[in-house]
Amino acid sequence: MSKLLKLQVSNPKVWILIGVSVAGIVILAETRRRRIKSRNAIKEDFGSFVEKFELSPFPQPPPPAARLPLSGLKFAVKDIIDVKGFVSGFGSVDWKRTHEAAAKTAVVVTALLRNGATCVGKTIMDELGFGITGENSHYGTPTNPKLPSHVPGGSSSGSAVAVAAELVDFAIGTDTIGCIRIPASFCGILGFRPSHGIASLVGVLPNSQSLDTVGWFARNPSTLHHVGHVLLQLNPLETRKTRRLIIADDLFQLSKVPKWKTVDVVKKVTEKLSGYQKVSHMNFGQYISSNVPSLKGFRDELKKQQNSLSSLKALASVMFILQRYEFRTNHEEWYNSVKPRLGHRVSDHVTASINTTPENIKILYKIRSEIRNTLQALLKDDGILVIPTVADPPLKLNSKKGASAEFQDRTFALCSITSMSGCCQVSVPVGEHDDYPVSVSFIASHGTDKLLLDTIVDVYPSLQDEVSIASNSPQEPDVNGNMDASELLKEKGNAAYKGKQWNKAVSFYTEAIRLNDKSATYYCNRAAAFLELGCFQQAEEDCTNAISLDKKNVKAYLRRGTARESLLCYKEALQDFKYALVLEPQNKVANLAEKRLRKLIN
Repeated sequence: MSKLLKLQVSNPKVWILIGVSVAGIVILAETRRRRIKSRNAIKEDFGSFVEKFELSPFPQPPPPAARLPLSGLKFAVKDIIDVKGFVSGFGSVDWKRTHEAAAKTAVVVTALLRNGATCVGKTIMDELGFGITGENSHYGTPTNPKLPSHVPGGSSSGSAVAVAAELVDFAIGTDTIGCIRIPASFCGILGFRPSHGIASLVGVLPNSQSLDTVGWFARNPSTLHHVGHVLLQLNPLETRKTRRLIIADDLFQLSKVPKWKTVDVVKKVTEKLSGYQKVSHMNFGQYISSNVPSLKGFRDELKKQQNSLSSLKALASVMFILQRYEFRTNHEEWYNSVKPRLGHRVSDHVTASINTTPENIKILYKIRSEIRNTLQALLKDDGILVIPTVADPPLKLNSKKGASAEFQDRTFALCSITSMSGCCQVSVPVGEHDDYPVSVSFIASHGTDKLLLDTIVDVYPSLQDEVSIASNSPQEPDVNGNMDASELLKEKGNAAYKGKQWNKAVSFYTEAIRLNDKSATYYCNRAAAFLELGCFQQAEEDCTNAISLDKKNVKAYLRRGTARESLLCYKEALQDFKYALVLEPQNKVANLAEKRLRKLIN
């Protein structure tokens, strides 16, 4: 046996085989090491940059000249903004492949360099400026530093992430239909969309010129303020005005964040600071419906949604038609000649844009003019409208379903206000809810950007103090009714329900309904407690009330179906479970119940 081993080892072919094997192992190990190193490199910059470089600021003027306002600050720019010598990739590999390097640097970048800031690179964006999640199928999705398992928001995703991850002091992006505001909210930072046409768009690739603006992100209001003064060339000596804050109550109903974390925080801050009138409230959707007459035709198409928010959904639909029409005007020739490879979600948007042929273009611009005049009449030069920036938490990464229709409707209803009116808006972080960042937005009329920037510098420290107090204090209704008492009672009912104290839960929900009988959730929750008590008729009645208030309340259909099945009303119960499946096709409870009832009926 040993002789055979010696023979094999002395064979040159064996040594060649051993050498090849060892080399293979070494190559494999090196490949693995490089992959790990590459992954770590991406993690270091959170995948926010598409290109890194450094553009030095203009030299500081000699004394006695003042220090440049952005001296010592680093910034990055979205890959839609020209930097001399680099191709603006527009988030698309095929766009980058078919275009030359920029001959000049964009005006906004030059202004920042001239005022002392250093540019350190270009950031990833959604393809061609379409999309609000920040996901890019070619360049990857930047990691949201606040919620790594969720999207960062887009289309200015890389710029928002670079700021949130503290890789830069501020970053420049663009906002067409929410591309600054949404990622600012999802990443928990400040995001400013200026009045349309105020910041220069020279050297910025267009998506839809009637909606496009250059905007910026920052972690603190001072930096946000300094950048704004540079880009918008504002007068620092402008007279301070007493401000009027107006809260859009109907828009906060879109959000599931408790009002004591948003509305009440804003109210408490303005009550403590000087220079602010008492906060007022309004139904913004109704105001738009009454004051933008040209929107009526688009509202009529939403016959199933005749409520105050239908006007904002109609406004959002106008925004999309306008965006698609102008994108087609700008880029149809390139699209038809190149046939670019696009992610499937972006491809749908682009295809719709290329195929857009609006019957009456003039009505789109008329609505745009009317909504601007309407906001001007409401806000004048001292008013600030307060709304939620977004209504929903960030979506999870790589979600197969993507953004649901409801998510998009709520998001774009809110974003359409300033996109269509051209007003200025700032998204301000106000803590967290269920571990995701929460924000509110302040909107001022077109051209009053300095008022808005000054307001944020004024209120931000107190706002964060109130957020901290609210998050660390047990919430009880105070004598002035600042706390939403009905919501508190609902939460107490939920706690009793979890503790299997069914009668106690019914009592709390009943009190909540007494204070607010327009909440489908209160009725639906009480129905759940009644089911546990065997009170099936009461549960059925509560679910019917819930459905009358919210036609898409899946839980109400499921609970009413359960109550009716318990009352031996099998056909009616079957209809409830069927409708639940229409709303949620994969609902396991409804699927099982439907099969069970079909057997009973047959």
